[in-house]
Amino acid sequence: MDNERIAELFEGLGPVSIRKLFGGKGIYFDGVIVAIVLRGELLLKGDKETIPDFEAAGCRQWTYTGTRHGKLVAMPYWSIPDSAFDDPDEMTVWARRAHEAGRRAGK
Repeated sequence: MDNERIAELFEGLGPVSIRKLFGGKGIYFDGVIVAIVLRGELLLKGDKETIPDFEAAGCRQWTYTGTRHGKLVAMPYWSIPDSAFDDPDEMTVWARRAHEAGRRAGK
């Protein structure tokens, strides 16, 4: 996903900065990480308050198999509902949720 498309998707939230992050990209708004792009997939920051929203929308949580003991590790990033990619208002709602989750994580 290119930076221009990322900026377009987050336009309703405001100007984002994009930085390299462990083989992908980190997307920040107002100094807070709100999303990552990993292997070409855009994933939004989530937390215990937003998990029910992501689950209700059928989103997937980013998981990977850890190198220690081969256990599944769940990360606080979630896929975006397909409909949000084509609806700027819906994407703004999801981006705001991600920003709030990022702010809560920073406390």
